[in-house]
Amino acid sequence: MTDAQKTSPDKSSPFDAVPIEVTVSVGRARPLVRDLLSLGENAVLTLDKRVEDPVDLYVGDQLVARGLLEELGGDQSGQLAVRLTEISDLQNGIG
Repeated sequence: MTDAQKTSPDKSSPFDAVPIEVTVSVGRARPLVRDLLSLGENAVLTLDKRVEDPVDLYVGDQLVARGLLEELGGDQSGQLAVRLTEISDLQNGIG
């Protein structure tokens, strides 16, 4: 039995309270340098995805999940969130 199997599921790990940063990638743009340099306030940079397309969630450079963007309502009206639709098996890739 490994140490991970010996650990009781009820017992918390010291790592449970360590925050991590999750990056949500909504799309990419590949403008020419001259076009990028000419961008000013209120310019629009077109991405390669649509609003309804899935977004990718990364921890560092590791893809960990995919999901759909949502706008929260109620007290958090206007706040963006991601509804997870796929979770990565970190040993075998996503899906």
